[in-house]
Amino acid sequence: MLYVVGIGPGGPAYITKEADDALWESDLIVGYTAYVDLIKPYYPQKEYFYTPMRQEKERCEKALQESQKGRCVALICSGDSAVYGMAALVYELANKYSFPQGQIEVIAGVTAALSGGAVLGAPLTNDFITISLSDLLTPWEKIEKRILAAAASDTVICLYNPGSHKRKECLKKACELVLSYQPETTVCGYVRNIGREGQTYGIMSLKELKDFEADMLTMVFIGNSETIHLDGKMITKRGYHV
Repeated sequence: MLYVVGIGPGGPAYITKEADDALWESDLIVGYTAYVDLIKPYYPQKEYFYTPMRQEKERCEKALQESQKGRCVALICSGDSAVYGMAALVYELANKYSFPQGQIEVIAGVTAALSGGAVLGAPLTNDFITISLSDLLTPWEKIEKRILAAAASDTVICLYNPGSHKRKECLKKACELVLSYQPETTVCGYVRNIGREGQTYGIMSLKELKDFEADMLTMVFIGNSETIHLDGKMITKRGYHV
């Protein structure tokens, strides 16, 4: 059996009962080094296989190979394994190697848009769109089109992977695109290290966000015309009469 497990931000409070059961059942846990380090203290007796960043295919292949040997394997991803995770890649490789897809089970996890939104208050009460600013697998031209479409629709935008050492201008570019449709005063927020040690968050205007330095551990939220800053929280109105 191969479980593709979303572990949320990584702490035990965010790991669902279903995910916890799968991890305890597994003979081998496979994952990115940083994610393995997050859960290892809670499952110390397990066998682990891990690789550094940008070796996603190797991890998926290892998980499939070990599962084909009759072992129960858990392939872990932060957040939800089917939201910017490796669930789709597992299915693609399983088809390539004639691995029985009935022996793959995707287990949902708490993705950063939801866990981060909870820290800020209630920014996702109505419709929202998630967009990753990483152009490693998606051309920047396509990312730009998605940002513009989201901004034009007046929908709250959740930005994954807003910056890194090599992509310091991505968030600024994204904000400039949104400013084509939304005012500078639009309420925005960020959460860094969601659910982990050193968690921080803040609420600011779209104008201020444009010059904010974010990294891969930061989740950014851009509000819409119904989003307000209320008593230190970022709230998007649903439409109820209060």
